[in-house]
Amino acid sequence: MLTLPNLLTLSRIFAVPLLVGLLWWPRWEAGYGIAFALYCLMGITDYFDGYVARAQGTVSKLGVFLDPIADKIMVAAVVLMLVGTRHDAVAVISGVHIIAALIILLREIAVSGLREFLAGLQVSLPVSRLAKWKTTFQLIALGALILAGALPAILWIKVVGLIALWAAAALTLITGWDYLRVGLKHMDS
Repeated sequence: MLTLPNLLTLSRIFAVPLLVGLLWWPRWEAGYGIAFALYCLMGITDYFDGYVARAQGTVSKLGVFLDPIADKIMVAAVVLMLVGTRHDAVAVISGVHIIAALIILLREIAVSGLREFLAGLQVSLPVSRLAKWKTTFQLIALGALILAGALPAILWIKVVGLIALWAAAALTLITGWDYLRVGLKHMDS
């Protein structure tokens, strides 16, 4: 149970409160800089936990269970902090961009519920290539938006983050619909 891949996954979960604490004050640029470094480290551990598990042949049920949960906890926490931390109407994600963030959060909840339902039927819902692109855009978006909080004078960083956020939201809708279509085939009428 306490294999290196599982420990890496658990480290991501345990790092989320620290990440939230660093993002709590939107005007604390150093905190956002440290949060960006931590976010990058969490992303690296996300890559390596799966890589090490496959390379060592130590893929476990616990790891398969925890890895997507760790990802969703991290994404949800960062999205909420980037939307919710406001000071004098300053927020990294605000206005119409909240819709993109909401699309991402709602899809994560819906797909998680669908996966749980299908698991009860012993039907797996494999991750599509397009969903991997969605995740890539989502991780780039959130990383760029955290960095934008650390470097608010460099406006193009926030613009890149918001463009990537909308790209992730668009892919979220497409992949969410694809997963729902597959799931509907297994539901009783």
